[in-house]
Amino acid sequence: MNYLKIESSSLSNGLGWRVVLWVSGCSHNCPFCQNPETWDSKAGKKFTAKEKQLLIELLKPDYINGLTLSGGDPLFETNRDDILKLVKELKAVYPNKDIWLYTGYTFEEIKDLELLNYVDVLIDGKFINEDRDITLAFRGSSNQKIIDVNKSLKNDKTVELNL
Repeated sequence: MNYLKIESSSLSNGLGWRVVLWVSGCSHNCPFCQNPETWDSKAGKKFTAKEKQLLIELLKPDYINGLTLSGGDPLFETNRDDILKLVKELKAVYPNKDIWLYTGYTFEEIKDLELLNYVDVLIDGKFINEDRDITLAFRGSSNQKIIDVNKSLKNDKTVELNL
């Protein structure tokens, strides 16, 4: 898996202070995407054990609420195995830190993926310019949902967070 950037502190990519990993690779090709440079899975640098250790260190302070995975699409097919390994390890190290994940897939399309067992909040759906709404928290268009993954998996239906 390749990545473009690791952001050490962000307030705009989920609730609270967050570390953000921007991965490469996306096949959704949403018109007017804010990050088209992330579509190419070969863009950026290889994500290695060194970057994983950096994430572990950046997540250490108590004031950091958790990790946000964005891109590109962390669930781009060639990213899925690496993302699964990463979220498993981070949850083992920091069970009380939350993980947010942005994807162009809908929850219904991906709800059976094992890695969702390690994700707390999912922002799903492609960006649709006709549904663009700058007043929405943490998403760009009104079709996108902010999903409580644990409750959704438990209830076998999408449970949205009202943020």
